Amino acid sequence: MAQLTALTSSPSFDIPKQGMPVTIITGFLGSGKTTLLNQILKNKQDLKVAVLVNEFGDINIDSQLLISIDQDMVELTNGCICCTINDNLVDAVYRVLEREDRIDYLVIETTGVADPLPIILTFLGTELRDLTNLDSIITVVDSESFDEAHFESEAALKQITYGDIILLNKTDLVTPEKLESVENFINDIKNGAKILHTQHGEVALALILDVGLTPKDEYIANDGEDTHEDEQHHHDHNHEHHHHEHHSHHLENDGFVSISFQTDRPFDVHKFENFLTEGMTQDVFRAKGILWFSDSELRHIFQMSGLRYSLHGDEWQTPPKNQTVFIGRKLDISQIYSQLHNCLA
Repeated sequence: MAQLTALTSSPSFDIPKQGMPVTIITGFLGSGKTTLLNQILKNKQDLKVAVLVNEFGDINIDSQLLISIDQDMVELTNGCICCTINDNLVDAVYRVLEREDRIDYLVIETTGVADPLPIILTFLGTELRDLTNLDSIITVVDSESFDEAHFESEAALKQITYGDIILLNKTDLVTPEKLESVENFINDIKNGAKILHTQHGEVALALILDVGLTPKDEYIANDGEDTHEDEQHHHDHNHEHHHHEHHSHHLENDGFVSISFQTDRPFDVHKFENFLTEGMTQDVFRAKGILWFSDSELRHIFQMSGLRYSLHGDEWQTPPKNQTVFIGRKLDISQIYSQLHNCLA
């Protein structure tokens, strides 16, 4: 941990010769990746951290820390910034590297159904290799909803396979027996995996940042193999839409469907809760949205992972409407649309 101490204690610290350290956070839908990001932003000591996300609506940014929001970048008084990737990872990384204010550490959150390999190869196989230093891939696992069905998903399996650290999250919600079976399953997939237990994504940053665990030489040695060649070729010649294309490709491969529902009419809260608890198919893994209920003046932030969901109320800053997304495998889209229409007041 000597290097991290140097990072935090030396105000004149310059980006080291090996480039800006990078941590990639991956993990299946609803495992707690964004919660972990919030912990990093809250507990980062003197480090100036840049966070790259697909959307920062979920990041819990204290309004008192906010300096400015510029389209797809949020700047905080504590020196941290949050940027959206917008389908072009390389461009987003360059925007962080080219900033006048020094950033000490880069953290990237992938989508819940992304294979981390193309993102790893972006840092090891493009011009970013000389500008950044890939430190570790952290895979967040939901101990409660984890089961073997997740591994009908190619992406979910690869998230474990490529993880340097496996964070078993939500350990407070499971029995010791379930925890042991999850650990055994992970060790079968990745022998000798470094497994940490967490609740609410709380983990000492010294255990996950600046740990130097990514076996870069293995990825570079495998670079010429057929399995990686197409990925690499694609990265070298087409940064523009790669992340999005790959993400969509895996969604289809694994049978995943993403359903968006928007309406200017409010939901009936009882009908909607009945839909969640009684009517919704078990093949929905993840849902989130901004909800408007007929009997409430509040805006409700909706999060659902597995069978667990939460609704948090705050004030509307815009005209009220409903916007929600459901992600699952082999979903009947028309059925879910019909059920949601039936929830309207």
